[in-house]
Amino acid sequence: MRILRNAVTALAACLLMATGAMAGDFSTFQSIGFSPDGKVYAFEEFGVQDGSGFPYSTIYFIDTEKDAYLPGTPVRVRIDDEQAGLSKARADAMAKAAPLIGKNRLLDNPGVLAAFNPMGQLGVDRSRIEYYPFAIEPMPGGSYALALDEIALPLPEKCRDVTPHGGKGFRLRLVQDDGKPVDRTVYEDRQVPDSRNCPLTYQLSGALTFPVQSGKRVHVALVLVRSVGFEGDNGRWIAVPFRP
Repeated sequence: MRILRNAVTALAACLLMATGAMAGDFSTFQSIGFSPDGKVYAFEEFGVQDGSGFPYSTIYFIDTEKDAYLPGTPVRVRIDDEQAGLSKARADAMAKAAPLIGKNRLLDNPGVLAAFNPMGQLGVDRSRIEYYPFAIEPMPGGSYALALDEIALPLPEKCRDVTPHGGKGFRLRLVQDDGKPVDRTVYEDRQVPDSRNCPLTYQLSGALTFPVQSGKRVHVALVLVRSVGFEGDNGRWIAVPFRP
């Protein structure tokens, strides 16, 4: 009986190792916060690279009016040692990002994580998300909804042999504004950036909001992009700011 238990345990271990060997790398999303005027938003994505096993952390600082990275960012840290801990990569990235985080008071203004639909959730529409912008009850006003359309775009040169079925970008449309139906494009790709590393599909995975006293509430759509990885599909995050 002991021999049988040992054999089963060994088989299970082999299956887990085999599964891990073919696993892609889906990074973890962590929101950091907004500046008091809503003009800056930052988030972190972190994980362990497939293939190399190197831990990494990237902190993005976004100008929400221009939909562009702040100068000198993102802050990227990768430790080229598979024995290194993920906590080390995250701590190093946070230390490098600390001056910008402090200057913009991002930790004082977390905003509202109004919706979150990561890749593991079943039975959801990956191309649409609906949410309320407040974290209070009773809820004032109506809901907001976004729709994502994948669009065909020319492939970057490096991707033409990897994704032979063509390149993909995406378009975001606001389809409900404070409870009222609309159809307004808030973002559309013009080309596929090299940084997306040969994208395969896109998923609407969340939304954040932040109230601005002197203007419109800032919304940030979270898009999960699946791309070609070393051992399987990889997942990375894109934050798209807009003001309804």
